[in-house]
Amino acid sequence: MADEKFFVVSLDVNQSNKIRLLIDSIKGVQIDDCVRVSRVIEKGLDREIEDFELEVSSPGLDTPFKVKEQYTKNIGHRVEVLLKDGHTYTGQLRSADKTSFCVEIDKKIIQEGKKKKLTVKEEVDFVYEEVSKVKAVITF
Repeated sequence: MADEKFFVVSLDVNQSNKIRLLIDSIKGVQIDDCVRVSRVIEKGLDREIEDFELEVSSPGLDTPFKVKEQYTKNIGHRVEVLLKDGHTYTGQLRSADKTSFCVEIDKKIIQEGKKKKLTVKEEVDFVYEEVSKVKAVITF
């Protein structure tokens, strides 16, 4: 675990002291990683003072991205982007930085003098604030 850099995707604590921590890393998260992180956290908490339930896991494959590190992790993979205005785009995540990300989509255009549309690749930039949700597209 010392050589792996995990990042927090989300941390929730409810009124009954159930702590739910979602972690991830560029290389992915194994069950053993969740167990080790859970043990490290439990050492820092005292059950004598406060009773709690701790759950450490990784986000599911269909879970929308919550932090920018998930975009970096998924560069090169297919994603679905739902904008706040309702438009949806599906394509390959090409890049991501602190303020935006880029997805390469297939766009159909009309060819002059031909009936069949031509499919071309187009890179579309998105600002995080205009996005409702982004998630990985699972293909088999």
